Amino acid sequence: MSAAVPHRGLISVFCMMGVLMVVLDTTISIVALPYMQGSLSATMDQITWVISSYIIVSAIMTAPVGWLANRFGRKNLYLTCLIGFTCTTIFAGASQTLEQMIACRIIQGTFGAALVPLSQATMLDIFPAEQRARAMAYFGMGVMIGPIMGPTMGGYLTEWFHWRWVFYVNVPLGIAAAFGLALLMPSTRPQQGLRFDWTGFGVLALGIGALQLMLDRGSIKDWFTSSEIIACAVLAALGFYLFLVHMLTAEKPFIPREMFRDRNMTTAMIVMFASNTVMMSSNTLLAPYLQRMAGYSVADAGLLLAPRGLGTMMVMLICSRLGPYVDQRKLITLGLTLLSLTLYDMSTWTPDIGQRWLVGVMMIQGMAMGLIWNPLTVVSFSTLPAHLRGDATAVQSLGRNVGAGIGVSITTFSLSHWIQASHAGLAASITPFTRAIPGEEGATRFLDATTRHGAVMLDKMINREAMIIAYSNDFLMMSLVAIPCMALVLMMRKVTAPAPPAAPRAPQPPPQGRPEVPADVPAVGAAERPSRAAAAPSR
Repeated sequence: MSAAVPHRGLISVFCMMGVLMVVLDTTISIVALPYMQGSLSATMDQITWVISSYIIVSAIMTAPVGWLANRFGRKNLYLTCLIGFTCTTIFAGASQTLEQMIACRIIQGTFGAALVPLSQATMLDIFPAEQRARAMAYFGMGVMIGPIMGPTMGGYLTEWFHWRWVFYVNVPLGIAAAFGLALLMPSTRPQQGLRFDWTGFGVLALGIGALQLMLDRGSIKDWFTSSEIIACAVLAALGFYLFLVHMLTAEKPFIPREMFRDRNMTTAMIVMFASNTVMMSSNTLLAPYLQRMAGYSVADAGLLLAPRGLGTMMVMLICSRLGPYVDQRKLITLGLTLLSLTLYDMSTWTPDIGQRWLVGVMMIQGMAMGLIWNPLTVVSFSTLPAHLRGDATAVQSLGRNVGAGIGVSITTFSLSHWIQASHAGLAASITPFTRAIPGEEGATRFLDATTRHGAVMLDKMINREAMIIAYSNDFLMMSLVAIPCMALVLMMRKVTAPAPPAAPRAPQPPPQGRPEVPADVPAVGAAERPSRAAAAPSR
């Protein structure tokens, strides 16, 4: 298909618009939740369903994207989902009640789940093998940059206009992408005879939905002290177990099991799952750290995080050029090493960290993400048969979504745990005999725990130090995730991206002095000149 597809660049641009819409919509509305809460008359527990409902439905509906694309045709499915996502985005922005908002977000997640894997599969198909690394670099920019710029853009739109604009901002992108892909995207023939595996989809949906619900509500319900969280954990384990058994025993499961026989695909998916937990978790922790601890505004915090996105874009483009000449496993290992080192450095930060050092670490961390993501995509699809690409992109998107949810939940829970533990430890060490509080004068008058003002001031200081320790422990924990990923990289087969085909060499003109004579034609006069051996008389 790739050799005959015109307008590859324009198709890629319109596909990236669809990707950017979905990825932005996952994070851009987070900063607007307090404003939505007031407008929709919701409690803090209720307003979180604006995010949770979208994430849960998106994760569930990502799994059958490969089957749906084969059954109805990739272009038909893409345009249907793109138009549906754009329309429900308008309805979500115009919602007047919480029920309307949640209903719109559920439908929005249903349509949006297919856009990322379908965009990736389309770009893999329309580009030849030697240009896929560059195509995946462009695709990765949208996937990686969206979560970074989403909170910053949401803050600006909410502050300058209204929270409804965090939804309306996607509408121009959706309209342009729908018209462009309707005109330029190549069609694929629907396979009418395919039957859907309802059993496999049902148990997988049960596992994913229960897991996401447990992760989203675990911190609110105090995790396994709540019967709701225990029930969700049991249902999640049961759903995944039944899905695994069904996939191994069913004749035609809706996720082909032959896809997991490809060693590069399986190991790359695990590494992508683990690395995405770290990337999304660090992104979730950094913005509150800069605002609460270092005292930056929302806009300034977004600007300080921007170098990470620039580093990702720059290195993805470089990796796409290095593909034919460098073993992709070396690039992945270098990226994991840099990611681990930058997270370890972040574990030593204090709120008075210098801006230059912070920007430098963010830039290097962004470069590490680019070194991981682009080569992983090349490795995943280098040995995978073409007919499995649609299912593979859907499974990869599912792994990224679940990995992000698990990472954010674990780091959020561990942050709360470390704050409480550190606060208790620090408070226990503060006594009237503490040498850090000198004499009768000075700080003692302001930090006297026997007075109300002194107790409040002392508690604020202890809580601030406890939060610094908690953030440090979280970053240190994330830095250790890269170590088992490096071991998985060793299991991958060596892959280099195919080199671009060499240009045909022009025929060389004959020498000027004498015309060129074909090899099988004797030279003029050669037949008339007998050889010296033949002419010599015999003796």
